[in-house]
Amino acid sequence: MPRIEDYALLGDLQTGVLVHRNGSIDWCCFPRFDSGACFSAILGGPDNGRWLIAPVSAPDSSTRAYRHDTLILETIHESSEGGVRVIDFMPPRGKAPDIVRIVEGLHGSVRMTSELVVRFDYGKVVPWVRRVDGARIAVAGPDAMCLRTSAEVHGQDMTTVSEFVVEGGERVPFVLTWYPSHETLPQPIEPDVALAETETYWRDWVNHCHSEGAYREQIQQSLLVLKALTHGPTGGIVAAPTTSLPEWIGGVRNWDYRFCWLRDASLTLLSMLRVGYREEAVAWREWLLRAIAGDPAEIQIMYGIGGERRLLERELDWLPGFSDSEPVRVGNAASNQLQLDVYGEVLDAEYHTLLHGGSQSHFAWALMRHLLAWLEDGWRKKDAGIWEVRGPTRHFTHSKVMAWVAFDRAIRMHEEFGCEGPVGRWREIRDEIKSEVLASAWSERKQAFTQSYGSEELDASLLLLPIVGFLAANDPRFVSTVAAIRRELSVDGLLYRYHADEGGVDGLPAGEGAFLACSFWLVEVLAMQGEQDEAEALFDRLLSLRNDVGLLAEEYDPIAKRQLGNFPQAFTHLSLITAALALETPQPR
Repeated sequence: MPRIEDYALLGDLQTGVLVHRNGSIDWCCFPRFDSGACFSAILGGPDNGRWLIAPVSAPDSSTRAYRHDTLILETIHESSEGGVRVIDFMPPRGKAPDIVRIVEGLHGSVRMTSELVVRFDYGKVVPWVRRVDGARIAVAGPDAMCLRTSAEVHGQDMTTVSEFVVEGGERVPFVLTWYPSHETLPQPIEPDVALAETETYWRDWVNHCHSEGAYREQIQQSLLVLKALTHGPTGGIVAAPTTSLPEWIGGVRNWDYRFCWLRDASLTLLSMLRVGYREEAVAWREWLLRAIAGDPAEIQIMYGIGGERRLLERELDWLPGFSDSEPVRVGNAASNQLQLDVYGEVLDAEYHTLLHGGSQSHFAWALMRHLLAWLEDGWRKKDAGIWEVRGPTRHFTHSKVMAWVAFDRAIRMHEEFGCEGPVGRWREIRDEIKSEVLASAWSERKQAFTQSYGSEELDASLLLLPIVGFLAANDPRFVSTVAAIRRELSVDGLLYRYHADEGGVDGLPAGEGAFLACSFWLVEVLAMQGEQDEAEALFDRLLSLRNDVGLLAEEYDPIAKRQLGNFPQAFTHLSLITAALALETPQPR
């Protein structure tokens, strides 16, 4: 059975591709993260599009790793006939996106194969292929792809095939380029020059990281993921580069994450700011202002990469899904939900942008005030909550707390940066929200704050209460809440979001994995409570769940011991960073 953790990520700051450990690129969308896929084998099979480069005969061993501080993937295959290295990368985008694969002989003589199956529109459309100026061109509708290589290639069963022998010291490059079919063939790039430039780019970027603690390497690896999920031209940050990787094998919780969630992007921004990446903060702020401009009552929880609002959800019935997990979805109907927490995350991001030296913007502050004006009454509404439930709306505790954060950060921006506004009214609302949460979200029977008002259900999102400053980490009510969450939502030491039971709060069939961000929040909470040894032990356990190249999906099945959900996941990696930073600044007992 395939495993999500078998994949590695390549990116060019406008899209991302997934490479299986066997050498097959099984997921690729051009020209943007949210474009139709030309390789969809991860959600079907080879006939739905892939690009395999591997030894003809199964190697005795295969290992892979990223070049230090880069997203350049190197896979080494060893066998009795010889050794070979496959170098995979995407140069930071020029005009046209390229995937470069260089096959390098290490010793001996190894017979290799390249099998290129292009299927546009998520594995649906078979292109016409022809040879032009020594290149193989695949064209269908608006899409065209060009393969250039020094190896001999030919067509076979609607596949572009090459078999070649690589000797020790020999290098055989392949370059696959996408371009709009109505345009002329892009100029070729020089693979070795592109390799050197790509390596320089990533290492220069990583060197801006200010973290010097014990977890610097892990922080930098996750920062590379977050940067790769950033769309350079617009500044938007996608939640993941994939759609429909299941939260439970065989289940229906298969969503499209190739969009910009205000929550995920705001938290990504905060983690980057804390380690020195202010440029990304400025670009994201500009994206945000463009995306949410308009009626504050119509703010969406997510937008397209360029700020698009209509993210219509549909199902692709020709794809069977990862491990037969149907349906495969593109678009996301949750974009129309009301989730009150995004107001708090947006205000928090703006506050921390100023706190870390970002310039004040009259336009930005005017927009923040409009959001706050709506929230003065809007915070009283029921909503779908942080987990985007598709059941009835409720008064979710986390949503109310984040509404409190919105007013708290507005007050701080007035006090610390002189931002004008009705601060007296904001203070009254902030106090009212806190009083209501403390009274309405507390369960005497559970001795814990609960998922929603009047409920007895627990929710791991409430671990964020001290992280956002709502309560002290050692407040007795919070301490008992943590104990209850660990008692009822933990499996093998990992936390589930809530009890996703049949017919439960989210309106979906049961079945999902432990939500990795929740366990990273617990690390942060334990560190804040002075439980350093326990926090470090849990953090090290979570690090051990990463795959061999340091990547994490959204969830993890602690029974089957496998990753679940879209991959790699920004929410997980940003939570890893904040947990690591919390461990680097231990709290006194």
